[in-house]
Amino acid sequence: MSVRKDIFSTIKNYETIIIHRHQRPDPDAIGSQVGLAEILRASYPEKRVYQVGGAVEGLEFLAEMNEIEDSIYKDALVIVTDTANSPRISDDRYSLGDKLIKIDHHPNDEPYGNLVWVNTEASSCSEMIVDFYDEFQDELVMTDNAARLLYAGIVGDTGRFLYPATTPHTLETAAELRGYSFDATGLNRKLEEMSLSVAKLAGYVYQALAVDEQGAAQVIISNELLNENGIVDAQTAAIVALPGAIDEVLAWGIFVQQPEGYYRVRLRSKGPVINEIAKRHHGGGHPLASGANARDMEEVNVIYREIQAICKAFRKQQIK
Repeated sequence: MSVRKDIFSTIKNYETIIIHRHQRPDPDAIGSQVGLAEILRASYPEKRVYQVGGAVEGLEFLAEMNEIEDSIYKDALVIVTDTANSPRISDDRYSLGDKLIKIDHHPNDEPYGNLVWVNTEASSCSEMIVDFYDEFQDELVMTDNAARLLYAGIVGDTGRFLYPATTPHTLETAAELRGYSFDATGLNRKLEEMSLSVAKLAGYVYQALAVDEQGAAQVIISNELLNENGIVDAQTAAIVALPGAIDEVLAWGIFVQQPEGYYRVRLRSKGPVINEIAKRHHGGGHPLASGANARDMEEVNVIYREIQAICKAFRKQQIK
């Protein structure tokens, strides 16, 4: 029996299902989490299905979380979507349930849970949820809102189908979802919107970006700069991809200082594998898109030197 069949059988056996996702959610985290919840609610109206976690940080237009008591976890099935490592799960009550399922598309560095379904070939966890629905559609119900959420997740994690993880299957899946009734144009616009203050921050990124001769780039955004412009960390997600539009840039790091003083690190690449760098600095992710943390400027400088090293090695390999 495949793990998907095991998951489906397990879902049918539980009356209470609680779905989590990762901290600081992106559209795929919300899309896969709440998209699955919507499918299960429509398919099994007699079950109690909840989506839980911390603040959705600017993604309220997609969905909001349920607030539930600890007691609801008793004898419940817990599902975690789009989260590679257990410390990143939003709301640590995930461990209070009777059984735990992990559904994810990141490298399976920590196979937590009783059932683990990881597909690193998928563009997004939302794509995996659609695959799950398609396999068992004789018994499951897709709703317009579930389709909207899952489409948002795929669009978000593929960068509007520009990133290498986009496959023919990804496009077929997106086309399937577009067959449902929701405002895709409005949704795409909402996903791309930014405030004037964030637009000004984008200008700062281009102005302050440092790029070496190998294409390794970095920009450091201080907490003071964020405060001066009335910007919170969650809004900086809109500027992460910007250096990739510069032809000289091969791999880059965005270092955003947090109120506590440490730096949130977002790593991106056009070729060199950067997730091993992330793993060395309290993070992880995909080969070309990862996140990490740096305790201070000294660690920021270490990470940038590591980016420089992999860019140099990548260039040298290309010449051979």
